[in-house]
Amino acid sequence: MVSTDTPRPAGPVKEAGDGQDLAGLEAGLDALESGAGPTRTPLRQVLVQKVLPPLTAVVLVLLVWQALVSFKVVDDPTKLPSPSAVWDEVSDAWMQGTLLDFIWTSVSRGLLGFLFALAIGTPLGLIVARVRFIRAAIGPILSGLQSLPSVAWVPPAVLWLGLNNQMMYAVILLGAVPSIANGLVSGVDQVPPLFLRAGRTLGATGLRHTWHIVLPAALPGYLAGLKQGWAFSWRSLMAAEIIASSPDLGVGLGQLLENGRNASSMPMIFLAIFLILIVGIAIDLLIFSPLERRVLRSRGLLVKS
Repeated sequence: MVSTDTPRPAGPVKEAGDGQDLAGLEAGLDALESGAGPTRTPLRQVLVQKVLPPLTAVVLVLLVWQALVSFKVVDDPTKLPSPSAVWDEVSDAWMQGTLLDFIWTSVSRGLLGFLFALAIGTPLGLIVARVRFIRAAIGPILSGLQSLPSVAWVPPAVLWLGLNNQMMYAVILLGAVPSIANGLVSGVDQVPPLFLRAGRTLGATGLRHTWHIVLPAALPGYLAGLKQGWAFSWRSLMAAEIIASSPDLGVGLGQLLENGRNASSMPMIFLAIFLILIVGIAIDLLIFSPLERRVLRSRGLLVKS
């Protein structure tokens, strides 16, 4: 007896919408691979999200500051000067042509010292991270040096090197190198072992393994160490400029702060504090924040904008 049933296909039956769903999925994957989408944030959105909040905070601080002076909550100008008095100090320094000199003296020292610390701390961190004996020997010392206040290095550096720029750089190095090295060690410790095995399987050994596998994988921790290293560099430099003063060294921001204390000039002290703060914020916004965004974006952790 012959069956009249229509034979069913061997594989699963595809519905009519499956082809469209597959095409949509492929289009979505293609968009992800090609980075399709908005490549630039509108200017208005940037102003609202990134410019307006800090400006609002600055205005609020100025209003509270002026209110404390106007309502005589702090009625002694030698303790809390008015914003206008500090602005007059800024204007005087600008008219005398010394304002930019104060900033450049400290910034040039800080950046050059940080580059020296980067050149020393990076290979040191790699060696400590990869060689167990060296890690056991000097790893605790690096951690102890990182917790040591940088101001403690100023007196011995003065006695060793004298009152000169070499002393300043020595203090910066002693403050920043441990942070950079420890940051890289931490980043290397967080590299998945699978990455290391895959690199060796592909033939990456020795320096090629370090350059192409270890350092890219450890980049987030390394970048955090660099940011902390810069913070220690800047603090170390300010401590050195406050304590060690000499006509041959010029007047940096730390020395400006000390000059204000010696002259009992609170406007000058506030000017130095604000300039130190502004430089620290500017370096972070111009150097470290773009680097951090680039690293996060390369790992798919930040939407391209």
